[in-house]
Amino acid sequence: MIRTMVQLTEEQLKVLKTMAKARKTSVARLVRESVTIYVAMSIQNPEREKKRRRALNGLKKIKKANFNDMDGKKDIATNHDQYLAEIYSS
Repeated sequence: MIRTMVQLTEEQLKVLKTMAKARKTSVARLVRESVTIYVAMSIQNPEREKKRRRALNGLKKIKKANFNDMDGKKDIATNHDQYLAEIYSS
């Protein structure tokens, strides 16, 4: 095997350590298994990478967008029950 360095977010490493402990294996083994699966899936379906990139670009656009409803409210998903109660109590 060849040694390599990989940078992960704190959250990724935390999850990997938890998974490794639960499976009684190493983080390195989980990373190798994940890479093997990812490569195999990419070979089987080359269009998958294009779709993945398109989906990620769409998510970036959504994050940047400033969605409001017609009244300018931004919290409809969180407070929809409250707004419905206000509408139907009128």
